[in-house]
Amino acid sequence: MEKRYFLHKEEFVLESREIFKELKICYHISREWNESGEQSEQQRRKKVVWITHALTANSNPCEWWSELVGEGKFLDPRKYTIVCANLIGSCYGSTSPLSINPETGKPYLLKFPKTTVRDIVATLDLLREKLGIKEIDLLIGGSVGGFQAIEWSISRRDIIKNVALLACNARITPWGNAFNESQRMALFADPTLEQQDFSIKKGEIVARGGAKGLAAARSIALISYRSYQGYNKSQYETSNEIIWNHKAASYQQYQGQKLVKRFDAYSYLSMINLTDSHNIGRGRGGVDTALNMINANVVCVGIDSDILFPTEEQKYIASHVRKGSYREITSLYGHDGFLLEWKQIETILKEIL
Repeated sequence: MEKRYFLHKEEFVLESREIFKELKICYHISREWNESGEQSEQQRRKKVVWITHALTANSNPCEWWSELVGEGKFLDPRKYTIVCANLIGSCYGSTSPLSINPETGKPYLLKFPKTTVRDIVATLDLLREKLGIKEIDLLIGGSVGGFQAIEWSISRRDIIKNVALLACNARITPWGNAFNESQRMALFADPTLEQQDFSIKKGEIVARGGAKGLAAARSIALISYRSYQGYNKSQYETSNEIIWNHKAASYQQYQGQKLVKRFDAYSYLSMINLTDSHNIGRGRGGVDTALNMINANVVCVGIDSDILFPTEEQKYIASHVRKGSYREITSLYGHDGFLLEWKQIETILKEIL
């Protein structure tokens, strides 16, 4: 798959009524795809699989779903036209808090406008139109990617044929809001976040603030992503002499620092704020009415150990759309099973493709 950029040179109005003067979208797509707007015969023969990514992922599913997507894998970009676009507000190439605010000449940082899931879906549809894609044969999204996929299935129900929703729901729950607020509190507890310092290295803007808060926020999130059984198996102390330096504590520290090395606190705050906006029933008469609007065949995939998005939420979607079915995968890894249990996911996707 190739990494490309789409620059939308017109104003883009957000749901908040704030405006981007222009918008950059970083995306990956199967190598043979041309962007002329006219499909070649080869392009017309291939089914289009669009993948929407989760909270801190990028637009290259060959990296974070490496056992499932790539040459020689089930989702082979030589066999299917595969597309994945980076979310605006993320730090992997699309317009983000590290982009220059034209009003100040400096990075947005904390002044980056809040975006909603519907804003994100609108950017995806701009890219789809730019690429000349008339129909999406399979739309796949897990977690926050599932938020995008279900919203897009409603707003453009004429162009999406099948959708696979993994470990997500139809609206953010109080449980999800609570985890998000705890992470925001951790971010703002780091006084360097509001100092908004930055530097420029090799022509790229690097945010210096909020690193400790970001590590703490990630630690909070990780607990929601994993499971009681998973932690007790992977972080179990075989020695009876340990008093303070527990493996689980080291693991939380490691995961926090791991994210700090590849993400920034301002983009992370943007992503958390984004997830709080998720509610397909807003302005549509409620969730049930919105689910009934979906024309696509919907396969909902739950994870038996997921505490962030329990299986009851995927079952609810499956039972309230017109053409829905439910599948369940077994995992010790909780919510992160949608990234790790690729063999079970592949079996489910084979039923659709």
